Amino acid sequence: MSSTFWQPGQGLSSDIQKPGPQDGALYRPEFLETIKDSIAALDADLSALSQDMHKHPETKFEEHYAHDVLTAFMEKQGFEVIRHYLLETAWVAKYTRGSGGRTLGVNSEMDALPGIGHACGHNLIAIAGVAVACGVKAALDKYDIAGSIVLLGTPGEEGGAGKAILLERGAYKGLDACLMCHPAPGPPHSASLSGCLARQRIDVEFTGHTAHAALSPWEGQNALDAAVLAYTNISVLRQQLKPTHRVHGIFEGKDWTPNIIPDYSKMMHVWYVRAPTRPEVDVAVKRISACFQGAALATGCEVKVELGNSTFELRQNKALSDEFADVFTKTVGPVDYEYGISHASTDFGNVTYALPALHPSFAIPTSGGNHTIAFTEAAAGEDAHAACLKISQSLAAVGIRLLTDDHFFQKVCKVFLKPKLLQ
Repeated sequence: MSSTFWQPGQGLSSDIQKPGPQDGALYRPEFLETIKDSIAALDADLSALSQDMHKHPETKFEEHYAHDVLTAFMEKQGFEVIRHYLLETAWVAKYTRGSGGRTLGVNSEMDALPGIGHACGHNLIAIAGVAVACGVKAALDKYDIAGSIVLLGTPGEEGGAGKAILLERGAYKGLDACLMCHPAPGPPHSASLSGCLARQRIDVEFTGHTAHAALSPWEGQNALDAAVLAYTNISVLRQQLKPTHRVHGIFEGKDWTPNIIPDYSKMMHVWYVRAPTRPEVDVAVKRISACFQGAALATGCEVKVELGNSTFELRQNKALSDEFADVFTKTVGPVDYEYGISHASTDFGNVTYALPALHPSFAIPTSGGNHTIAFTEAAAGEDAHAACLKISQSLAAVGIRLLTDDHFFQKVCKVFLKPKLLQ
């Protein structure tokens, strides 16, 4: 871990020092004050909700407990809820005031990791979505603003590409923009507007022929040898891959997935190929696939290679990110463009290619990175909870501007249609 990152015990959230005066004023500061008040009023309830999820971790597409507690919570806040929405553990909560207004989308993730629980902090992502939705609702009501807020409960982010599935099934249809956030290591009280890597899952199965290993080994085709040889082929290939690319796989076993270093394995190949852009991933996949074919040829085995789910890199909307940075730096802390989940992947990347969207990360105090036991423990901390609510306030402020400022909305749309604009 970098020495610049927020460590456990390094200052309490109550010690956060507000940034010094900045040039310019915030957009409609009374909106932000209403958002802050509404989220503060829910502080204890949101903390209890986060801790409840943390104590009941559920892996991808098995988030039944989280589905039930989150939908019940949103109903109590006055949202219209649809359970089991397009996927068994997905859901949607919607609130509309007036008519003719725009529609803001927000995402709440729910799934944990096998064996190590909420090591990516999805309990915090879940309550951040809830906090943003409730904060925007409070502003809509107090100032009689026409508009809608739609909170999607999105399952299966950890290897399941749940948002990509929901996107294909129409869950994001009608949203004018979508927001979410993600915890990660970073400097104290900071947020990050970095991107992430695109990712392709590859499922590989080698089929050989059994034989007595001592009596007549020449009669067999060793599928284990094929898998080990493929693993070695890829290890050698890494030297010729760009340093921005990542390839990692495992012999799948109990409580393990391709993005956790395993301590126990059994033979079944699952690989992830990552690169800064989707086209770069496609090129790398061709080279990786040749490693499997070569291993099969060398061992006399048959090989079955299937491309699984794929995710895109984050395309942060520049207009949304600039507004977020303005609010966050004036009210919470610094914003960077290098930390966050820059070397990881998320299915929200697919969403950012379908509509204007924003996915900042926020720092929490932790002695380990995402997908470690240390991060699991950090995601249950008081400082992590406080940081989660701080970024939720800023995201809600961005959301309410999208719903009320026509010029800003036009700018958001223009940047989305021409992403190089203003960059």
